[in-house]
Amino acid sequence: MSNYNKEHYSADYIELSINMNDDNDDPPDHSNDSRFHNKEASTALLSGPNNNEDFIVYDTTTMHEEIKPTTTHAKLLAIQAFPSLIISVIGLLFAGDLMDEFQHWDVFLKTPELFILLPILLNLKGNLEMNLAARFSTSSNLGELDFGPARKSFIIGNLSLLQVQSIVSGAVAGIASFALGLITKPDSSTSYYEMMFMTASSMVSASFSAAILGVFMCALIILCRRFDVDPDNIACPLASSTGDIVTLILLAASASLLQSQMENILSTLIVTVMLFMIPCFGWIVWRNRHVKELLFAGWTPIVLAMIISSLAGILLEANVEQYKGVALLTPVLIGLAGNLGSIYASRISTCLHSETFENYRMVEYSLLAMNVPVQLVFMVIIWGFNMGQLDYTVWFFLTYFIISMICTWICLKTGKLISLICWKMGYDPDNYVIPYLTAIIDVIGTVLLVSSFRALTLTGATDMTSVNTNA
Repeated sequence: MSNYNKEHYSADYIELSINMNDDNDDPPDHSNDSRFHNKEASTALLSGPNNNEDFIVYDTTTMHEEIKPTTTHAKLLAIQAFPSLIISVIGLLFAGDLMDEFQHWDVFLKTPELFILLPILLNLKGNLEMNLAARFSTSSNLGELDFGPARKSFIIGNLSLLQVQSIVSGAVAGIASFALGLITKPDSSTSYYEMMFMTASSMVSASFSAAILGVFMCALIILCRRFDVDPDNIACPLASSTGDIVTLILLAASASLLQSQMENILSTLIVTVMLFMIPCFGWIVWRNRHVKELLFAGWTPIVLAMIISSLAGILLEANVEQYKGVALLTPVLIGLAGNLGSIYASRISTCLHSETFENYRMVEYSLLAMNVPVQLVFMVIIWGFNMGQLDYTVWFFLTYFIISMICTWICLKTGKLISLICWKMGYDPDNYVIPYLTAIIDVIGTVLLVSSFRALTLTGATDMTSVNTNA
């Protein structure tokens, strides 16, 4: 590295560049691009003399891309990402309102383990769809979707892979939430039919939502490419928020329909049919060279993320009835922080794959700053419509805002660290970072929110306990 001008890299640069290719049936032509010949990139976690930021160094002398002004990057990031974040927070708000409404439904009252299932399933499904969005964003920015037959193969392979992952994740989430319900409430009366009921509801909602959202994400990223919009800035937030809404609605509908048939074999038959679909979609994936290796890879972060997020599920179930507004605020708090972190991680992954530069510090500060107006919009909405049966005091707004900034800062730093570590260890950040990131912020956000509600109640600043608890 002594032959390189360290100052050239020490500003935390990885600039994003998109290899443009008009929408045609010819593959991108890189024959005259020296960047694609005899070049291998490696990462190093370095500390500059005047800062403690991590940055990436490439072992190549062929990279001479012009670094765009920081203000241009910040403006472009804000223009593209801010609308998607507003849409996502509205979606998350709607998802939180649905959770707040569902807690009073008969099916959720009779089967409280569904509250353990909710965060586990939403985390698993969100990770799968955000991984899909990150992979497609990287492929789009590299020009790999510009070739017609390759684009079709990418879409079919990834949608089939998403079905395999969703059905398996749905089964695991259903069984895991049932087991956690037994652990947390050992005296409750449970049966084999209840386990099959929860598993069938989870698998059906996971599979159908994967089909709907998979097609939506593929179409969105292709449109982004056509209109010269960086999908890294918008894909993951929209995948997260729309995925939560669709999965929540499908889970509530599936559980409500199957509840009356809980004591017969209908749920068992549904689980059997869904399991039979796994090898069918798996065969399609195995024959697709673009996603073949992902059929057995990338499961570790998904499973570990499920285990981590189950802690948030247990905590949510224990406090959803004790503190008012927890079901409404939790999806937005952890969802928005996760969306900002996923944008950051997705941009880093694209830059690592394309071996280009980006200003780390500018992106971090821009994304952290965007959390402020988005959270303000959210708080104005819940205050204006008097949602969540909350006491809207100054202490409540101030406490929630501080927690949201802490969660976002933790998510951004964690996303960057995990991305660089995964790349250095030879793992694709598109498939590994987001599951860990969202699971960690699920637990941290839920703990901070519940702790702040408890502190506000104990100090007398604001009574956050629910009406039923007080009664």
